[in-house]
Amino acid sequence: MAAKIPVTVITGFLGSGKTTLIRHLLQNSQGRRIAVLVNEFGELGIDGELLRSCQVCPEDETSNIVELTNGCLCCTVQEEFLPTMLELLKRRDSLDCILVETSGLALPKPLIKAFRWHEIRNAATVDGVITVVDCEAVSTGTLAADLQAVEAQRQADPNLDHETPLQELFEDQLACADLVILNKTDLVDLEAQEHVRSIVEQELPRSVKIVENGRNDREIDPNLLLGFNAAVEENLATRPSHHDTEEEHEHDDEIQSTHLILDKSFDPNQLRSRLEKLVQEQEIYRVKGFVAVPDKPMRLVVQGVGSRFEHFYDRPWRSDELRQTRLVFIGKDLDTARLAAQLA
Repeated sequence: MAAKIPVTVITGFLGSGKTTLIRHLLQNSQGRRIAVLVNEFGELGIDGELLRSCQVCPEDETSNIVELTNGCLCCTVQEEFLPTMLELLKRRDSLDCILVETSGLALPKPLIKAFRWHEIRNAATVDGVITVVDCEAVSTGTLAADLQAVEAQRQADPNLDHETPLQELFEDQLACADLVILNKTDLVDLEAQEHVRSIVEQELPRSVKIVENGRNDREIDPNLLLGFNAAVEENLATRPSHHDTEEEHEHDDEIQSTHLILDKSFDPNQLRSRLEKLVQEQEIYRVKGFVAVPDKPMRLVVQGVGSRFEHFYDRPWRSDELRQTRLVFIGKDLDTARLAAQLA
């Protein structure tokens, strides 16, 4: 019987940089044969396509499990975690490890519990959990201010309802971590970095390494990201969750994903202005997608967290695909018709 294949779970809030981290691992695999499962939120496979455009992926694959040119695999998972995982485990003799990128809105602990299922437990183990934190977002109060206020209220009133789902998510992801990456530190000063670090340390139930990473720094050594040997599914008691005593947790139904497919090209600056306006008018947490740009042979990738947007060209448009603009929006009470009207 082959040894259990190690699985690394990469979690973190929306836009924290999980996909960028995985792209880095695929591009610098150092001979490792890696399988990647992208557990996406939403109907459009934006993150999966970003991983497949990482320059080690073939351009003509459309199946759920894609063979990469460096010996790795890339999968898109939505409601089919178990069958996709079982398909990967059939190939475990030709794989060295598996990465699972959780949705930005997923609690990590239920996913880890799935590795106790009898269909999986004898073939795979959760080697470790990496939580990616957007240092700039937390430093500006996107999460931190709310966390402090709600915690103070909760301590003062034992009858108060528990924290909002986004706050629970942030805390649960940190509580489950074997490594925390404090990402995008180049966007804040040293004082802000220390403030965010103190927030993170308060939520860690045990000693966990925190690594700071700016976008202009050298990329993180892959050896730091793999090989924890934590057998996390067997040690969940040390990773407390807000939902440990609940039979079943119901997520906030107001948080939703919607997408637009537009047969239209956009000037990048004009599109950014429109998206910034939409973020001000609606409660949008995350925007990501691919954009057709007039007279450009390359596909533009757009990613936004709150009012902060960035974009880059990832690859040429293929001759067999439509030059459409495809955008995914994640937020609360989203008005899809209004989004479409203001963009189109």
